Amino acid sequence: MKLIPGLLATLLCLAALPSASAVPAQPAQPSSAQRQALPVLRAVAEQYLQTQAAGLPGQVSIKVGQVDPRTSLAACPAPEAFQQPGARAWGKTTVGVRCSAPQAWTIYLQATVSVVADYVVAAVPLAQGQPVEAGQLGLVKGDIAAMPNGIITNMAQAIGRTPTASLPAGTPLRLDTLKAKPVVQQGQAVRLVSKGANFAVSSEAKALNNAGEGQVAQARTQSGTVVSGTARAGGIIEVAI
Repeated sequence: MKLIPGLLATLLCLAALPSASAVPAQPAQPSSAQRQALPVLRAVAEQYLQTQAAGLPGQVSIKVGQVDPRTSLAACPAPEAFQQPGARAWGKTTVGVRCSAPQAWTIYLQATVSVVADYVVAAVPLAQGQPVEAGQLGLVKGDIAAMPNGIITNMAQAIGRTPTASLPAGTPLRLDTLKAKPVVQQGQAVRLVSKGANFAVSSEAKALNNAGEGQVAQARTQSGTVVSGTARAGGIIEVAI
């Protein structure tokens, strides 16, 4: 009988303890397998830039910045790299990497793309309006990705064109600083060509302006009508029907 009081005390102590179901559950911490591996994001961005730079001349070098190690993203089976419309894929640039499922997120990485190649410079001073000759040009090696758009890398692109302004020796040449050689000249007798699905019609006319390949040219027909079309080599103006 002396055991009964002790047994009752033990039972009362156990009853006072909270049950297992009453203990609040702790939120599960995401495992490393559930997080996105950050080096993969850099690899995706680098592969994207390599694809974009595939058509550039010279030796391409790509450096993608580090991802903040504190970044925690849900694992993505197919992260996709992209750039904003109009962004250059060379020089100092920004590449986005995004995931659409199972959880959407986007991250932006800084990158530098260098393209070391030969580019064309003026070997001597070039006069405004004077056609450029091969002997007036030279080649210099450098990072063309750090230069403005339109840098000329092939001398053939510059020969025969005329500078829109006088250029000192050593100036890198760009397409927007040189006018194309006219294929149609003002006062020249030209041939107007109109093409359809199963026919082509041509007639004679006189050019009213100078125009390079692909530029808009105007001409007056023998009847006095003024027409506009696209200048082509050989004194031809293509007229759309």
